[in-house]
Amino acid sequence: MAVALAGLARSLHALDWERCPFDRSLAVTVPQAARAVAEGSVDLEDLDEERKGWSGERLLAELERTRPADEDLAVCHGDLCPDNVLLDPRTCEVTGLIDVGRVGRADRHSDLALVLRELAHEEDPWFGPECSAAFLREYGRGWDGAVSEEKLAFYRLLDEFF
Repeated sequence: MAVALAGLARSLHALDWERCPFDRSLAVTVPQAARAVAEGSVDLEDLDEERKGWSGERLLAELERTRPADEDLAVCHGDLCPDNVLLDPRTCEVTGLIDVGRVGRADRHSDLALVLRELAHEEDPWFGPECSAAFLREYGRGWDGAVSEEKLAFYRLLDEFF
């Protein structure tokens, strides 16, 4: 599964982001996050473990403090998790995508952050750290960039708002 997800991510990220009509860059998503806090629509009961008990204001302050200075724009799914990818059970080839409401041009780390978080779950018998490593090996083929741990952390934090 990790190899199929990496191939999917690589294919999406190779599309011409300048032609993508949907903008999910930080110029759009950070103000949306602030609006979600102001409207009280952030689900504070469903935060990642390291942020349990945080207020919306604290989340937003941390988002502003850790906002990356630059973006490596690509066409992104926006919620690239195994649950949102349909695979043929015999061939393990991607046959479709669901939950595409956050698709658009964004930093590729927005997809990488979520898929790597999900693949790393050791309590899931299908995943674990070896799946994350396999994903990164496959995704990295032909990509001359490097994964930024700071950006991964930022985009996982940004995900808390949506």
